[in-house]
Amino acid sequence: MNINTFNAFKSRNYRLYFSGQSISLIGTWMQKTAVSWVIYSETHSKFMLGLTLFASMFPSFIFSFLGGVVSDRYNRYKVLLITQMASMVQAVLLTLLIFFKHYSVWEIIALSALLGLINAFDVPARQSLVYEMVDDKADLPNALALNSSMVNLSRLIGPGLAGLALETFGDDICFGLNAVSFIAVIGSLLMMRLPKFVDKKITKNVLDELKDGFAYIKRTPSIAFVLLNLGLISLLVLPFNTLIPVYAKDIFKGTASTFGVIDSMIGLGAFCGAIFLASLKPGHNLRRILAINTLIFGVGLVLFSHSTYYPIALLFAVISGFGMMSQITISNTLIQTTVDPSMRGRVISFYAMAFFGMQPLGGLLIGAVSQKIGTPDTVMIEGIITLVIGLTLFRVLRINAAKKLHDAQVVVPVEPQQ
Repeated sequence: MNINTFNAFKSRNYRLYFSGQSISLIGTWMQKTAVSWVIYSETHSKFMLGLTLFASMFPSFIFSFLGGVVSDRYNRYKVLLITQMASMVQAVLLTLLIFFKHYSVWEIIALSALLGLINAFDVPARQSLVYEMVDDKADLPNALALNSSMVNLSRLIGPGLAGLALETFGDDICFGLNAVSFIAVIGSLLMMRLPKFVDKKITKNVLDELKDGFAYIKRTPSIAFVLLNLGLISLLVLPFNTLIPVYAKDIFKGTASTFGVIDSMIGLGAFCGAIFLASLKPGHNLRRILAINTLIFGVGLVLFSHSTYYPIALLFAVISGFGMMSQITISNTLIQTTVDPSMRGRVISFYAMAFFGMQPLGGLLIGAVSQKIGTPDTVMIEGIITLVIGLTLFRVLRINAAKKLHDAQVVVPVEPQQ
């Protein structure tokens, strides 16, 4: 860490957001861990783990375009406040369902789908609002990196707490703690003092605004490439998370706490990676760092895939988490620092589509493949795919560097004076 690590905390609104969201995200990771554990304990099906991921994220893929338009049209602050309240209601419903014990797996999956629908509107509004929370826009990359550290610190703490709560108090308490955690983020939002929102004159319908967003991405290759890369990683690699319960229960013969610890170690690695990014001084080549960390991610997954010695597996989980973090954080930073402000919500909705939309499809694919060839081989293949993507990123960097060098060497001839 250095003096640059916490620059974004100079902004009061961002400090409030960070503190409230930190508490809420711990609850969110507790709920995610508990849902995966309950589903796998009830069904013993790897495919059902993938289906649960699909249900929780696919609605975000379907409706994120609409969420982006809503974020660009209306008051993002009010949209975020509404989505956080709706998420709290979903958490309460899930807690009541588990508390009364008369539930089916499909009811849990249905409530997971409801949360996915809420996130379709929450993510574009929340990510876009960060820009408005930071007083000095030069601190925006730092704020986004700190966001990632917040997410991954909660992932470090949340699954571990979930494992303890599941074993000590039961499923319903674990879900209930998530519901209570929303009080913190809603309270922090209510305490903010943001500039007065100016209503925008709406001259186009929703479909036309969606077309404008897509056209903007098409004519901005740097953003399109980032979204394509994130989409591939989300489809083919990030769903490895859905198979962690299999490692905990079947490979390491553990309990809910084992699952929580593995997930926490992935979070530890991701948190370290986020702090590393937050500590970077302005001017670093983020695309090169993304390529390097993609290779680290791939190496970590290949080493983790066939590990049978628990402590060593935890070490490889940390390495995987470190590399994984860059896929989301750097992609978000590259987009937010280059996108036209009038297109921010819509472009972030495409970012949400690449992240939330591809993962559920990948979850189904990875779940089905692991049923056929086994979990360790599936994760190893995901690691190899990640290495190929990382090498491709380096190749694109070299091509772009060569093109810039060539353009710089081109001398425009000057006609001699008469």
